[in-house]
Amino acid sequence: MAEKQSSSEITPIPLNARHTTRWDMFATWVGANANNGTWFVGGVIAACGFAVAMQVLVLSSALSYLFLSLVGYIGYKTGVSTMTIARASFGERGSYIPSLVNITQFIGWTAVNTFIAAQSVSLLFHDLFKWPVWGQPNGEWGLIIGILIMSILHIISVASGSRSIQMIERIGIIVVLIFVIWESAAVFKTVSLSQIAHWSVPLKQKMATGAAIDYVAAFNLAWVTAGADFTRFTADKHNSILSPWLGAMVGVVWFAFIGLISTIGIAITSGVYDANNSDPSTIASKLGLGVIALLVIILTSMTANAVNLLGAGSALSNIFPKLRLKYSLWTVVALATLVTFIPMFVGSFLTTFESFLDYVAMVLGPTIAIICTDFYFINHGNYHVTEFGKINGEYWYRGGFNLSAIITFVAGVAIFLAGHQLPIFVNTVGMTFIDMLFSALLYAVLMRFLERK
Repeated sequence: MAEKQSSSEITPIPLNARHTTRWDMFATWVGANANNGTWFVGGVIAACGFAVAMQVLVLSSALSYLFLSLVGYIGYKTGVSTMTIARASFGERGSYIPSLVNITQFIGWTAVNTFIAAQSVSLLFHDLFKWPVWGQPNGEWGLIIGILIMSILHIISVASGSRSIQMIERIGIIVVLIFVIWESAAVFKTVSLSQIAHWSVPLKQKMATGAAIDYVAAFNLAWVTAGADFTRFTADKHNSILSPWLGAMVGVVWFAFIGLISTIGIAITSGVYDANNSDPSTIASKLGLGVIALLVIILTSMTANAVNLLGAGSALSNIFPKLRLKYSLWTVVALATLVTFIPMFVGSFLTTFESFLDYVAMVLGPTIAIICTDFYFINHGNYHVTEFGKINGEYWYRGGFNLSAIITFVAGVAIFLAGHQLPIFVNTVGMTFIDMLFSALLYAVLMRFLERK
């Protein structure tokens, strides 16, 4: 007889206890992309030129968020988090692999947003008290204090778990939308859309289309493994499928567009394109938007990181089932604070950011492909939720590990590493989606011959 682990995380959210509305779901995913990282991505892909960057942004995002809808429906159907769902495909113990992936990538995104917000805090101190900014002698102190302030705000934001996160999203989305309209108006006061559209990228700084596709895909796929963490709280099937896709698309296209036009606008007026100046703190400073703009940027960090921290906390709870979600959230905040200091010691923030995106694409592509293939094709859209957490249960496989999933994950990582810098992919469609297709097919084949479901 199967033996069951004790874990509140494995207890499905019953339909009568699910109260997330369509507006809440939509606002959550708009808010997830209404952040500093999205602005920065828009500025980075400006190196493709305006037209190509917009095409890459829309198409790569739309395809990436198709997987968000697929995972979102699984969350609605099962009532459990994404990392709990991963037990069905990776095995009860094998699910620690995607959980570790989720912890590292969401802590990484928290650090990205926190570092940019800390730059805003540093600029605030410069405007108010004439402190030196990051990059100037002794400018690190303003940044360090900014990181610590943002970490305290993050602890406050997750103090009450998912309920406080929902409230932050409701308030933050309104303020942030006002800010992007303000910043857009400031950009178009200095340059026209026609000038932006016809701006030519310096040849040495031009980014290949495939590389841009991979960067945008990595940015967007990072949200997919948090999908079920939110859709398990809705009783509306369509809300779990449509609202995440629409909200995430609105957020990423709008906010990356702001980063794109702002960066190109500054390149036109200054005569210099520098992707290192693509973060919203630098842009707001160069546009002369003042203290209020910097405060709003700090708020956007809280709205985005509320989602990041919940995703990382849920993954940590999957590894340590007896650890309450509240304490998991506090733990990941502490870890994210430490990681935020890394760019201060390893070189430019841009270099660190691009390396992080490569890591995200490398590990998330195979993970998401395995989870979706297992639910929709291997198990025909149905999991036995009562089997989650059972030793020697349906999802125990061999010693708690599904070898098919683990082999596929390792192979997917290897394929990405082998191919993502090859010109045939860099100059065309990128490697991320090719790797996901390969991983899906390999997993299906291995499950057919190694496992019987």
